[in-house]
Amino acid sequence: MSSDLAVVNGSNSNGRELSEDEIFEVLSNRRRRFVIHALKRAEEPIEVSELSTHVTAWELDVEPEAVEYEDRRNVYSTLQRTHLPKLEEKDVVDLDEEENVVEATHALRNLDIYIEALEGREIPWSLYYVGLAGVALALLLAVATGVPGFASFESLDVGVFTATAFGVSSVVHHVVGRRARLGDTEKPPELRKIE
Repeated sequence: MSSDLAVVNGSNSNGRELSEDEIFEVLSNRRRRFVIHALKRAEEPIEVSELSTHVTAWELDVEPEAVEYEDRRNVYSTLQRTHLPKLEEKDVVDLDEEENVVEATHALRNLDIYIEALEGREIPWSLYYVGLAGVALALLLAVATGVPGFASFESLDVGVFTATAFGVSSVVHHVVGRRARLGDTEKPPELRKIE
């Protein structure tokens, strides 16, 4: 499974916009994406041990209750040493080491992150739209040049087809995209089984 990321509207706690490079650096690691997903869903600060349990469960594709201590301990350790400090450095989380809790900053709460998870024979939306535009152009050329079988169609017919195809596609894309946002579903989008 591969994934593409799209990010909209992110600024840190100082009001400075996070650069695209900073955002992609933060999101380049799957474990950090899982942390961000959990924090965007949490309504209040979350204990690092609870956070590590959720991240471990997602990584192992098990329920949180089935996470074993040794697995959770390894995740907990890397969160404490590596991932949470990096997220705090970018001002997307606040880490209280005394209380051992972490919470999303204003910047993270306002950051819309879409993950387009692709399995098997699926194609990314961007490639789909390029293909759809190619089909519409080929159809327009066939009608304009009078290719047999297409001569009876008018340019208006091609326009209606094109507008309808792009309209329906964009509605489907919007619906799928809502489910592909970090923090919007129980499991991270890249773990969601695509039916």
